[in-house]
Parts: sequence; C-alpha cells; structure tokens
Amino acid sequence: MHESYGMSHVGQVRSNNEDSFAAEPQLQFFAVADGMGGAQAGERASQITIRTVVEDIEKVGREATIDDLADSVVRANRNVRGEAAQHPELAGMGTTIVAALIRPEKAYIVNVGDSRAYLRSGEDLYCVTTDHSWVNEIGRGLGLTEEQLRVHPYRNILTKAVGAEDEVAAQRVEVDFLPGDLLLLCSDGLHGVAGEQAVADALAADGNLKQKCEALIDASLQRGAPDNVTVVLVSGGTAGNGAGR
Repeated sequence: MHESYGMSHVGQVRSNNEDSFAAEPQLQFFAVADGMGGAQAGERASQITIRTVVEDIEKVGREATIDDLADSVVRANRNVRGEAAQHPELAGMGTTIVAALIRPEKAYIVNVGDSRAYLRSGEDLYCVTTDHSWVNEIGRGLGLTEEQLRVHPYRNILTKAVGAEDEVAAQRVEVDFLPGDLLLLCSDGLHGVAGEQAVADALAADGNLKQKCEALIDASLQRGAPDNVTVVLVSGGTAGNGAGR
C-alpha cells in the first residue's frame, strides 16, 4: 500500500480555509479541492465535492476506475449547483478538484480548474495536469511573459470549475507511478505562490512525507501565502508499506 500524507493551511491573509482534501489510503484515493465564492460558499463547494467523490469511490471500492472518478465529478457538479439553488447566499460558488486513484504502477488522475498534480520521478518534476484558467488558455497565447501573467488582473479567472455550469467534464490523465516516485496534489496556493522550483526543492529534500508536506506549506508561507494552501503527497512505494495520514 502506498504511503500518503495531507496537510492544509489557511495562509497568511485569508480568515477562512476554502480548501478541502481527502487522503484515503485503504481506497488508494486522494484529492484536493479549492473552493471559491463569497462568505462560506467556497468552503461549502469544496466540502460537497470532496464528500461526493469519496462516497462514490467508497461504493465501488478498490475496483474503482478513472471512469468512476470522472463520473463522480459530474455528480459533484450537480450537488454543488443543487445546494446553490436551494441557498441564494451560495449563488456562484464553485471549486476546483484534482483527484487520483493509485493502481499497480499507475496513477489515474482527473482535474477541473487550476489545482494540479505533479509527478516527481528520479530527479525530475513534471506537472501532469493542465490548468483550466485564463492564464493558461488565453494569456500565454497572447505572448505575455510569466511575470506579466503573475500580476495580470485576470490571473485568478478559471475557465472551468465544479459548480460553474450545468455540465462539467474533467480532464483525465494516466501516468506511470513507480517505486521511488512521488505524486503531489495541490491547490494553487502552493504552485501559484511558491513556484515550481520551490516545489521541486521541497520534494527533493531529505525527510518523510509529513516533513515534505511541511516544507511545501512553508514555501508558500515564506512568500506571504495570500491564499489557502493544501498539499497531498503519495509515495510510489511497494505493496506492504504502511499508509500514513
């Protein structure tokens, strides 16, 4: 069984944490959601989404597939929109999600929005998901530099989110996940603040998964952490290893 650890921090500016995460070692299922919306709406959206996908994967158990996971995101979308319809103060709420099922030497990942999955294999770090964001889908096409994009007024606009539209389709990714590899799921409070080099450095440093998660959170805190930051790490260990939370 693969070892895992998850951690979330409200950051240095926000008064509430709109991120949610799941680390379910027995199901080999892991997820991060980053909510958005006024008042408590973002928290509700991310919590509903995480609860929905965990319930769906629990029903299927260890036989769950990437199709099951993508279907659960569709159901989460309906649940978030249904909750908003019943409570006008929650109108407009939504959330990102990135979620992974771990299977023998494979990771099956779905995502909506700009929460990301990274794979560290050997000495290299790869972002294996694609952001559904103005920056990624439009801004870079305009020829803007990374520094311009980092401060652009549209930098936080998503082009896709759970709860934003009547229908949503998650991106699906399959990657090799071998002994010695690390899989990182995170909200943009990490990658959008600390940057990929800091992420790579934290994952390369000595320490167990908890210490690596702490180093990732610290990388954002040291840069002011204007947003909530959430990380879930999974090791590509061999069968028989213990699982942690």
